[in-house]
Parts: sequence; structure tokens; C-alpha cells
Amino acid sequence: MTTALRDVRSADWADAASSAPTVALLLHGYGSNEHDLTGLVGPLALDMPWVSLRAPLEMGHGGAAWFEITTPGNPDPEPIARATDAVWDWIDEHVSAETRIVPIGFSQGGFMASQLLRTRPERVVAPVILAGFVLSAPQPGDEVLAATKPAVFWGRGLEDRVIAAPAVARAAAWLPLHTTLTERTYPGLAHGIHQAEIDDVRTFLGEHVG
Repeated sequence: MTTALRDVRSADWADAASSAPTVALLLHGYGSNEHDLTGLVGPLALDMPWVSLRAPLEMGHGGAAWFEITTPGNPDPEPIARATDAVWDWIDEHVSAETRIVPIGFSQGGFMASQLLRTRPERVVAPVILAGFVLSAPQPGDEVLAATKPAVFWGRGLEDRVIAAPAVARAAAWLPLHTTLTERTYPGLAHGIHQAEIDDVRTFLGEHVG
């Protein structure tokens, strides 16, 4: 695994990222790539610089992953820590220390959005977890989160059969204790994102980021 993550950036990144109060960080799912979530930028009306990172674990055929799937929904903390460090290394190199990160992730990327919040809660604002879950192991920022309860969006389809039920139950138990949670579930939606969810995320970001 390498920390030299590839990325796709917004056209205004070079001029605005160093001075913007917030930047959006798009985190794709297992087997996808850095181009996958860029189509959300317009529908979400992201009024800030953004970057979409490519996960460090190459899978071939153009896809990548943040971590290998061993026990579905219950990953080993060690590779999670390496992946989380890789993202923070990228942020430390490319984003001003005063700028806060708005992570928007799908599936494994949603899991990684929660990891950024749980490791450096002071740098993260309004994370969006789409069809994702949380790590079972305690993380460095958990006590701070339990005290401050920042805003988090968690959306998932009720027909999602990809994320294991114990992982969903874990997130449902952990998130309300550590965040001010906006939870949305979508009947008929499987492991994906649809317009109603995009509308809800846009509203959430408008309220908590501006």
C-alpha cells in the first residue's frame, strides 16, 4: 500500500483550496475509482473546492479498494489504520491546516469518512456516510465525539444486501452516541445512491456547511 494517492480535483482547487474554509473529499467504494463520485458534485451543489481520492489498494481492471474484505462488515483495524493514515497524509500535504474537511463517501468510502471523523474530529465537519458503517475498534477521537456530537449524515437503502447486517446494527448503535445524526433510509434502494438521497444530502450540507 502506498500513501501517494491519486486524485481528481475541482477546477478551482489550485486557487481556492489553500484559503477555503472547507473542502469536500469524495471517497469511492470497493472496486471503484476516483472518478466514480465526481458526478455528485453538481447535484449536491458543492460550493467549495473538492477532490476525489483513489483508494490505495489496486484491484486491477481500473478498480481500487481502501481495504481488503475478510469478514464482511467487520474489517481488521490494522489495514484500516494504514488506509486512514494514507488519507491524512494526502490531506496534510495538499490542504491547509486551517481548512476543514467535508468527507463524502459511499460504501467503503463511507466507512472511511467515519474514520476521518473518529481519528481527527477537529478537522472534519458534516461527514456524509452513504451505505457505509463504522469500525468496531475504539478510535482516538471517540471520547471527543461523545462529548461534542457533531452533525453526521448516514443514508442507506433498505434493500441493501452488500453491507452485512451486523455492520448496520453497529453503526446504528454507535452513531447516535457519538454524533448528532441525520439518518435516512430509503425503501426500494439497494446498494446505491438515488435522487431522494442526493436531495437529502444537499439539504444536510446546506444546513451544516453552507
